[in-house]
Amino acid sequence: MKVFEMIRDAVHYLSEGATRIFKPSDDHYPETGVQPFEGEPYSQWVELQNTKNPLK
Repeated sequence: MKVFEMIRDAVHYLSEGATRIFKPSDDHYPETGVQPFEGEPYSQWVELQNTKNPLK
């Protein structure tokens, strides 16, 4: 009888995990959509230079 209880508990454990994986999402995040750009674009391209080169 103890074997049947262990098998039942194992099946229950695995089925709970499968249920959590395949259930519909319960996330309640707000929809963000596209955010407007409120800044100023760069007028010139700026090259970034590596000031500390460990290979030299």
